[in-house]
Parts: sequence; structure tokens; C-alpha cells
Amino acid sequence: MATACEQLKKVQGHPCFSGGQHKTGRMHLAVAPACNIKCGYCTRKHDCANESRPGVASRLLTPTEALDKVREVMASPLLGPTMRVVGIAGPGDPLANQQTFETFRLVGEEFPDLMKCMSTNGLLLPESLDRLMALGLHSLTVTINAVEAATAARIYRHIYYHGTRYSGEAAGEILLASQYEGVQRACELGMVVKVNTVLMPGINDAEIPQIAERIKGMGAFVMNVMPLIPQADLAHIEPPSQEYLAQVRDDNERIIGQMRHCKQCRADAVGLL
Repeated sequence: MATACEQLKKVQGHPCFSGGQHKTGRMHLAVAPACNIKCGYCTRKHDCANESRPGVASRLLTPTEALDKVREVMASPLLGPTMRVVGIAGPGDPLANQQTFETFRLVGEEFPDLMKCMSTNGLLLPESLDRLMALGLHSLTVTINAVEAATAARIYRHIYYHGTRYSGEAAGEILLASQYEGVQRACELGMVVKVNTVLMPGINDAEIPQIAERIKGMGAFVMNVMPLIPQADLAHIEPPSQEYLAQVRDDNERIIGQMRHCKQCRADAVGLL
């Protein structure tokens, strides 16, 4: 497991993990359409060019098209000099799509100096880490929203795991076990790990300190508490106020460092945060 000093050195230039979000850029490649869980707050049925939220992409890319996109961005006199990170964050879950691995391979062969970054729900993370390490994945974001299966059952409608559909607490138990095991192993392998947690008032806010404690003990680098965007099954839930969000972040800063500049990026975002 990397020390805190080693992690700080490793994340220099990554706009999500370090303080250089106004100077260094990232590009998200939308190559992963399939998803293996149904989050209550997620919908991908509509897209507006002015919309910034996870799960949104104007167009899916094949791995070869993604490589062409990277070439285009790196050749741009405006974007190229700022670009440090190439990431895959959807619009589905990257680990549920073989295109993710092929895209990282192609990009890594031609642009070895770009940091490879990925965001996942973590369901398939433990069994995927060896492949990701072989591809040179630099940093990893895992979304974890609960510690109790009963809470997870209120957030996730169902999961698909190894060909079987699970719902309720059975789904929650499988998902949470995979997420925490994946974070533990990724940290042991030396990856820089960020954990995203969606703050859903009245659903999971009481468990956020427990999430923070667990991931800190596993070696995660930072936590990103994100406000709920009310939609889909959780459209009726009132989102947290900016004051409440700040309070939750402040409270959990005592446990683990908090990311405060997240823009809840699209799956095809390019440029500075």
C-alpha cells in the first residue's frame, strides 16, 4: 500500500485528486454503454448539451473512435497542452464493458504519458483489478453509498451479477461486499483511490461517517461527497442544501480528506473542470 506521501506525488497533475483543476485537463471517453446495476438516482434517457451530470453522453464511441478522439484533443493547441488524464466513466459501468479494456490498451500504447483513470460502481472490481493493473490504470473512483444492505436496498433497484438478477438486501450485500473488497485490493496494489458518495438526505446521510471510516482504514486517498440530483426513482427526495453538503464534508474531513471541487461530470466531458 502506498504511503500518503507517495500518493500525493502520484496524483500531481490529476484535476480530481490534486489542486490543479484550473490548469490541468481530462477527457472522458464514452465507450461503456452497458450497466450492471440500477441506481435509484440515475437516468440516461435524455441528454442536453448544457447538462452536466454522470451517465450523460451525446454519442457512444468505439475503442478506435475513442483513440481518434484522444489524437484530436492532444493535437489541439488549446486543449492538448493542458491534458493529463484520460478517463472512462460510462455512460454505463466501465467494468461491464469489454470496450473499456480495449480503449485503455489502445490509448496506452500511443499515449503512455497520459494518466489512465476510471470510475466504477465496484460490482466487478475485485475480479477486474489484475487486468486494470496490467493496463497501467493510474487512479480509480468507486461510488459507495452505504454500509448496510438495508440502506443499499433503498438506493438500488437491482443488480446483475454473473448472469443472475438480484434485488433488495441480497443485491445490497453482494454490491457492498464487492465495493469494499475492491477498494481494499486496489489500495494494496498501489492505486490512488477516490470514493464518491451521493448524499441522499433521509436515506444514507447517517452512514456517511461509517463509509469514511472504512475507506480511510483501507487506504483510500480522498472522499467526494456529492449532492443527490433528484431523478428516476429518487425524484421525490429533496436534494441537500449547499449548507448541509458543506457541513457533511466538514464533519467527515476529520476522518478523510474531502474533494470539494467536483462538477459531477458527464461521461464525455473534455477540458478543465
